[in-house]
Amino acid sequence: MTEEASGATGAARAYGLTAGVLTGALAAAGLLTYGFFALASHSLDTDEYGLVVVLWSVVFVVVSVLFRPVEQLLSRTIAERDAHGQPIAQAVRIAGLIQLGLAAVFVVAAFAFRGPIQDDLLEGQEFLFYVLVGAVTAFAAEFFARGFLAGSRRFGLFSVLLLLDGCGRLGFALAVAVGIAHGVDAVALGVVAGPTLSLAVVPLAVRARHRHPPEAASPAPGQPGPRADLPEFTLAHGGGFAAAVLVVTLSEQIFLNGGPLFARAEEGAAAAGFIFNTLMVARAPVVLFQAVAASLLPHLTRLRSTGGETNEEAFRLSVRLTITVIAALAAVAVVVVVAVGPELMQLLFGDKFTYDRLGLALVAAAMGFYLSAATLNQAALAQGQARRAAACWGACAVGFIAWNLTDAFDVFRRVEVGYLGAAVVLCLLLYVVYRRPRPLAEDSLEPGSARELEARLAAADEAG
Repeated sequence: MTEEASGATGAARAYGLTAGVLTGALAAAGLLTYGFFALASHSLDTDEYGLVVVLWSVVFVVVSVLFRPVEQLLSRTIAERDAHGQPIAQAVRIAGLIQLGLAAVFVVAAFAFRGPIQDDLLEGQEFLFYVLVGAVTAFAAEFFARGFLAGSRRFGLFSVLLLLDGCGRLGFALAVAVGIAHGVDAVALGVVAGPTLSLAVVPLAVRARHRHPPEAASPAPGQPGPRADLPEFTLAHGGGFAAAVLVVTLSEQIFLNGGPLFARAEEGAAAAGFIFNTLMVARAPVVLFQAVAASLLPHLTRLRSTGGETNEEAFRLSVRLTITVIAALAAVAVVVVVAVGPELMQLLFGDKFTYDRLGLALVAAAMGFYLSAATLNQAALAQGQARRAAACWGACAVGFIAWNLTDAFDVFRRVEVGYLGAAVVLCLLLYVVYRRPRPLAEDSLEPGSARELEARLAAADEAG
């Protein structure tokens, strides 16, 4: 084996180990969050549980819009500068100022609109309003830490951060479940405690970086060495790809967290809790799929970048096999929920709600199309078509919102049918993008690049 081949093999093994650790942590964090809601649903009455669901949904929509772009750009810039042996202090400082500024804007806006938020959205619960503000600001710090850790390739600490977040949240729901604490306020504290506890890894990350500063990557034979003229870090630098990632992430939040907000607006907090539980039929497989998603993108990127008929066929085979497994999973899920779905839901979330077999079947079928669309999205990113993929996500998210503003069916059936319809259309649109690639140079992903790292983390981040 040549020296180059040996080095490539070692790099591939190291990359595979990293992907395994990260995806395992993402899956575990998602399951911890799932456990948080299962315990909360058993411990609280329907209105109280609905308030926790509304609180969670609002927090995650807000933090996805405000803080993900800076996280992604920071991770890319640090990785790029480390690879070329350049200092990161300016990037960290500017990103910190931007993130702090966004958090401050949110706090000011939240207090300016405190009346509608507290009275109309949170049923007049003052304590939940402060939890909302505290959770969003805590997530601002956590997302900044995630960008720093990802860019620095401290994936062990990144995994610890995710697990601390999930455990901190679950602990409060568990305390209420066993009788140590009581009421909706105690459970809601978990929403802010998770991201706050996760920040315990920050001193460890800073200390590790000072003790073991990264070295510039050694160039391959015939390739240029480290650069000393890297562009200055700004939001505009690489903003096109970050904007595409933001559209996809926001659309995901609309599909998975928009339903409870629509139900809350029309029927009240208890309705939000009911539809949130129904959507868990889709959310749980989505969480587990992140372990596949985080490793699928780099695999497809390498096949696409290497070229050749063999790798092209392997690329398409990987996509087909993944979708085939998803279709089988969805078929089994539909059969199970039709047979015993209502009984299983009451076992998991308590008997406070009566679940509809048809509604559960619609969501289970939508899950299959949604995960197939997520697979095709990974293929589109690997083909260098982030913007076209983002346009598909954005259009379907707008259609989902418009459908839920109509008077068709009741609010629950509208969310269920809308989720299935949006997932089907999204899957078809992304299939067209995948089959007819027209890549843009600025969207392209190079194997092992900071841009690939950013896309992989963005694809896996829905585990939260």
